[in-house]
Amino acid sequence: MRIKWLSLIRTIGFLLVLLYHFFKQIFPGGFIGVDLFFTLSGFLTTALLIDEFQAEGKIDLFGFFHRRFYRIFPPLVLMILLSLPLALLVRNDFIASIGLQVSAALGFMTNFFEILAGGSYENQFSPHLFVHTWSLAIEVQFYLIWVLAVFGMTKISKSSGQLRGTIFLTSSALFLLSFLSMFISSFFVSNFSSIYYSTFTHIFPFFLGSILATMTGVKNTTRAFEKMVEKLDVRKTIALFAGGLVVEILLLFFLKFDSILTYTIGFLLSSLATASMIYAARVLHEKTPNVEEPALLSYFSSISYGIYLFHWPLFVIFSQLFQLAISVPLTLVFSIIFASLSFYMIEPNLQGKKGNLLGLDIDFASYSKWFYSLAGLLTLACLGISLFAPKLGGFEKESLASNLVQAQTQMATTRAAAENAQATNYNVQAGVTIFGDSVTVRASTAIQEVLPDAVIDGTVSRHLTEAKNLIELYKKNNTLKETVVISLGTNTSDNYQELLDDLVANFPKGHRLIFVTPYDGNFSQDTSLAYQTGQYEKELAKENDFISIADWYQVAVANPAIWVGSDLVHFNLETNGAELFATTIQDAVEAAADGPVKE
Repeated sequence: MRIKWLSLIRTIGFLLVLLYHFFKQIFPGGFIGVDLFFTLSGFLTTALLIDEFQAEGKIDLFGFFHRRFYRIFPPLVLMILLSLPLALLVRNDFIASIGLQVSAALGFMTNFFEILAGGSYENQFSPHLFVHTWSLAIEVQFYLIWVLAVFGMTKISKSSGQLRGTIFLTSSALFLLSFLSMFISSFFVSNFSSIYYSTFTHIFPFFLGSILATMTGVKNTTRAFEKMVEKLDVRKTIALFAGGLVVEILLLFFLKFDSILTYTIGFLLSSLATASMIYAARVLHEKTPNVEEPALLSYFSSISYGIYLFHWPLFVIFSQLFQLAISVPLTLVFSIIFASLSFYMIEPNLQGKKGNLLGLDIDFASYSKWFYSLAGLLTLACLGISLFAPKLGGFEKESLASNLVQAQTQMATTRAAAENAQATNYNVQAGVTIFGDSVTVRASTAIQEVLPDAVIDGTVSRHLTEAKNLIELYKKNNTLKETVVISLGTNTSDNYQELLDDLVANFPKGHRLIFVTPYDGNFSQDTSLAYQTGQYEKELAKENDFISIADWYQVAVANPAIWVGSDLVHFNLETNGAELFATTIQDAVEAAADGPVKE
């Protein structure tokens, strides 16, 4: 039984995700689209299992997983087979160790793979081509856990009513356990991606959908739901749906991935709003027996899973080759084509059925030989790419080389400190110490050329929260040079003012401080924490004479050519971006050379 208007919810979900991936600076909260899918999936899975038990007195486990396999696996394999060869068109950072990504995707373990990789969901120099399959991994894990659990419940339930009650209580307990895990964990993690990806902390929307399924149902409904259908008119039902949609739209514009509010209340609000839309859609189905869903809505709902699968790797590849105005339309066109091909032709053919597109029968059988031959060639190509892909991309190699140079420089600095080579009234060594993140690592060679005696301590994904402890550690070891450069604002926090105030207040005497204003071209000035961090650093420089600014933000804005084919955080190395970054720091160091230190 197909419930009308649920297609609208599914379409809204994938539109939110697309807006987020294409225009993150405008729609920073679009990642909640995945939670719409989670809640809807939990509702449908549980409701259909209850219907099956009521009709048959049992649940066919093999039949369930057979249907899910043919719906989930073929599009996933097709996406990988088409994406990997295309990835050869861009820099090798995207195919480095690609075999591990493919294995994680096909094994439905991408979420745990990303946790172990330790990267940030939003801030990746080379985003993984299949990182988006983290949500598919959680969905499949939910199927395995929940369907087996419900199967067990059917063995002790004597009626569908008893099964509903057991599912309601179990879903409620698991919902609370998972949500509280996310809520509590958000206060203790330094990288929110670890709880965003985790099945344990992010599975609660599924169980909210399950709770709703016991209260309404799909084919077999409850008496309480039937009374609600009689009570609600169409206008009130549409208002309920619109209320949930308004909440989702507000979250789309104002929710931020790295905000603790997202994890303490944001995902919960999104899931509750989705539940209200599902409930309203279920009522509308009963209230509009003579109204048909628009064919276009049903079409996009049917291929939404395929669009979700194809759009991300295609967008990553196309955005490396073209400007956004070209890469977005190309991504949409090819995602729709491949998703339609999969849903209406390949998937039915694999099950021995005829496809049907907008009422037209599509017999794919006569083309099967060509299809399987092409699939075989693509499989061999992908195996070759996976086996012979470099273990490290260009950026990772740069980081390793930079770390070796940094270690060598720091050993020399430590030796000098041991020999008491002090040079100022505060017994502080003359020179420059630079603390940076991946942007600094990317420019480390260029920095070393213009500041050969500088100590560069740069690490990928280093956060602003680490600055104070780094300074204290170097000071304790007598290796902190007179001029300290902080280039850490790209990975910042909502409490950047508190962090910077604390850093300045505890900054050691006898040293001068230079802030490098960060740049993140993925956001506008109004929504960019990096930009706001830089502005506050400028305010601190006005208030403290020992602080000065290396204005990388202005240099970055004035040189748009260095960002072509980049992630808008790490400049393209084929341009003069590294040299510009290095000279920005050099100019600030030279300007502050005879300036005051902290007294």
